[in-house]
Amino acid sequence: MTIVPDEKDWTWVLRRPCPECGLDTSSVTREDIPAMILANAAAWREPLAATDATRRPRPDKWSPLEYGCHVRDVLKLYDYRLGLMLTEDDPLYPNWDQDETAIADRYDTQDPATVADELAAAAEAIAARFGALGAAQWERPGRRSDGAAFTVETFGRYFVHDPVHHLHDVTGRPPA
Repeated sequence: MTIVPDEKDWTWVLRRPCPECGLDTSSVTREDIPAMILANAAAWREPLAATDATRRPRPDKWSPLEYGCHVRDVLKLYDYRLGLMLTEDDPLYPNWDQDETAIADRYDTQDPATVADELAAAAEAIAARFGALGAAQWERPGRRSDGAAFTVETFGRYFVHDPVHHLHDVTGRPPA
């Protein structure tokens, strides 16, 4: 059995707590975002170092390695999108098919230690970018191709849910 593509619109996490992972993004402040990104990246080291990091718990659920690859790529993608929001007026983000990327980039065959290092480096980059924002930059807009509109602030709160949620998918632990 293969992974069923996730086609949900997760923007609802900006309005209410996630019943699966427990994160309430409405309680996340601008100042929280960089530290949350870095803490989450550090927490990925343990599951990616586990001897069973490459094993799927079920045929229809990603392994810790596959989730780690996805989170690494989400960090890079959101850093790119944040860059667009900071340099263009109301940019429309290009589409990204996460499931196609997982297959094309062979998430299941990557080295877990390398992925942990790459995830940490990507987290440092986007955390630094969020940490350097001035007050007016938090209000800059951007849009997804499906029409979902964000400010840098709502984009950041929406974004932090993804790695937190996927760490919960892997570990079963609620967000710190």
